[in-house]
Amino acid sequence: MNRALRRLDSIHSRLLDTVASIEDPLFARCPAENEWSVAEIVHHLCLVERRVIKELEKELAKPPQRLGLFRRFVPTSIVASRLVRVKAPKAVNPIAPPPRDEIIENYNAVRNQLKELCATHGRQRLRLIIFKHPFLGDIDGTATISFVGYHEIRHFKQIQEVLKKLKSLKA
Repeated sequence: MNRALRRLDSIHSRLLDTVASIEDPLFARCPAENEWSVAEIVHHLCLVERRVIKELEKELAKPPQRLGLFRRFVPTSIVASRLVRVKAPKAVNPIAPPPRDEIIENYNAVRNQLKELCATHGRQRLRLIIFKHPFLGDIDGTATISFVGYHEIRHFKQIQEVLKKLKSLKA
């Protein structure tokens, strides 16, 4: 779990550093039709993480339960790959993202909430909950924390792709 939390901190910092240097007009600009802006990507990350926290809290309120042996080894790192395009579930679609400062504030706040949840409940308790992921299937709470980090890596790569497209449009 410590490794997953270090990954969360690392990618969060890298993403924030990248986003901080983007000019406001580019932050909210979509590179093409049906492609998200940087603002929408960061808003999506907030929505996903908020939803993960809500589901984890709901599961933590239930009695402990353990996944079958096979299900404990789902490779959450696959989420970081951009080779396969995945459509976001409706509930985490970044429609009408708030202003830049609010997005960044929300992004930091939700990450702090997730880290607080981890600190409060610990690895052993998180191992004893089942999170129903729409693509990975049933995973335990520690795998869910790992998923969040890999999901953020995936979208950090997407932000880099968007910025590259936007800069080529500008040139």
